[in-house]
Amino acid sequence: MRADAARNLAAVLRTGARLLAEDPGTSLSAIAGAAGVDRSTVHRRFATREALLSAVFQAKLDSAERVLDDARLTEAPVAVALHRYVEGIVPVSREWPVDTRRMMRADPAAQPRRTEQSKRLDDFLRRAADEGYLRPEVPLDWARIVFDELVDSVAHRLPEIEPPQAADLVVDTFLRGLGGS
Repeated sequence: MRADAARNLAAVLRTGARLLAEDPGTSLSAIAGAAGVDRSTVHRRFATREALLSAVFQAKLDSAERVLDDARLTEAPVAVALHRYVEGIVPVSREWPVDTRRMMRADPAAQPRRTEQSKRLDDFLRRAADEGYLRPEVPLDWARIVFDELVDSVAHRLPEIEPPQAADLVVDTFLRGLGGS
């Protein structure tokens, strides 16, 4: 792919993610205009809004997978891996603000990848609990809900907080609020 075509595709995907998160009915023409590309460029690549949305979902999953890999959830010390994960996933959440629940309804093909990524995070939280980072009486499902909400809140409600500070805040709140002694 030519460099300008790759830049245009990236602009369309990022703009599409933002606009479709705000209004799922946004037209491809509106996305093209906001991305600064010709409408035919978008229509040539994506026949429908759903096709664009599917590409956005795949880009979000690709980014999340890189974060999971880079965090080294199975090898790094729990607190380090947790911080790496949050510091990496906050920018992904901001760049690709589409709702994951909507992704699963709109693009069933994304389900297996999302399920595997979610399992990796669940396994990590189980490891954190097993190593005493979470209080034993805290159900892991509850810990996961709280963790996801903390990450979502800092990513979308506090966009002025830079990812390293966001990670500090989430990790401290999570480990002190649900953590062991």
